[in-house]
Amino acid sequence: MSTARAGAAGSTRTCPHCRAVILESSSVCPSCRHHLRFDPSAARGATRTETALSVEGTIRHPPEAAPWEYAVVVTIRNARGEEVARQVVGVGALQPSEERTFTMTVEVFVPGAGA
Repeated sequence: MSTARAGAAGSTRTCPHCRAVILESSSVCPSCRHHLRFDPSAARGATRTETALSVEGTIRHPPEAAPWEYAVVVTIRNARGEEVARQVVGVGALQPSEERTFTMTVEVFVPGAGA
């Protein structure tokens, strides 16, 4: 959890539904998508979020190969290249002829900005 004062940009809290660490300013949990508090702009379908980065890729396992295992790891680095956070977000296995598609997005917004 962040030690920043309540309401400061980047302050975090725990989602009461899924226990993910989320931004304190979130009205909807980005992990489980449960609503956390009433937000008139969210009720109208408006959004303050901009997708700054989106990457998608598919892995196709060859039909005659041995099973593969995978780990999805997200790493965040600051401007100096120092690791700020590293998280394993999922692991699994691919059997012959199976495929998985992975999508990673980075959403940015100004806390408290109206839509």
